[in-house]
Amino acid sequence: QVQLVESGGGLVQAGGSLRLSCAASGRTLGSYHMGWFRQVPGKEREFVAAIFWSSISTYYTDSVQGRFTISRDNAKNTVYLQMNNLKPEDTAVYYCAAYGPQSWSAVVGGTSPSYWGQGTQVTVSS
Repeated sequence: QVQLVESGGGLVQAGGSLRLSCAASGRTLGSYHMGWFRQVPGKEREFVAAIFWSSISTYYTDSVQGRFTISRDNAKNTVYLQMNNLKPEDTAVYYCAAYGPQSWSAVVGGTSPSYWGQGTQVTVSS
């Protein structure tokens, strides 16, 4: 079992930056591909970014490509999402997720994670 706790959300003006962190406990993250998702009220949760267990590959949804960077520190059991040039449409609750024993191709193909954090609110004002 993996427990995930996000932090770093908040209110920022458009064009600003935030760095989200996701701390894991229960098991080491080193064997899991990890991801970030987001959700706004009334809409389905959407994929944002994913990172290979050893950081050799990352994958982003088109709307954040070039603005967001996912990274991880397996020694600290932590995953990060650096968000730059934020836009009002980035406003959402952001969730950290751990994929179970799934291949990277399945992650890129849109498979669902096995574990979720509780979410952290990001609000971007115009």
